[in-house]
Amino acid sequence: MPPLAAADLAALSGLTLMQGMIEGRFPRIPFGELMTMRCGSAGEGWMEFLGEPGPQHYNPMGTVHGGYAATLLDSCMGCAVHTTLAAGVGFTTIDLNITYLKAMNAGTGQVTARGEVITSGRRIATARGTLTDSAGRLLATGITTCLVFSVGEARPGTR
Repeated sequence: MPPLAAADLAALSGLTLMQGMIEGRFPRIPFGELMTMRCGSAGEGWMEFLGEPGPQHYNPMGTVHGGYAATLLDSCMGCAVHTTLAAGVGFTTIDLNITYLKAMNAGTGQVTARGEVITSGRRIATARGTLTDSAGRLLATGITTCLVFSVGEARPGTR
């Protein structure tokens, strides 16, 4: 399924987009295949992603690179913020803090990243996230701050 056009994306609320991806009505997240992650479930102010780390995600020390956990947490927290936004409103991450608690490897199996909004204002939103294994053990935590903007206005780094 091809990616949605920018105008089509702007016409959807964040929750409608997330639920549509989960239900297969909209395309999956493009980098999801590379990261072996997919949408799990979503509701107003929260989002879950499921992933399966493997040897393709290893660092030189033979464990899953920290960027894998960071990507899952950034995704679930940002998408949790997105579920609170109306059509025509977007966001971008301006701060991301990850705390790693337990290493992952190919034997870790499925992991769940869950993001929950702490606050969502007119310009700034914050969310927290957890990454757990199938036994519920906490692997990493995160917190993010996002800039909220109208889709038509210039974003940081653009002209």
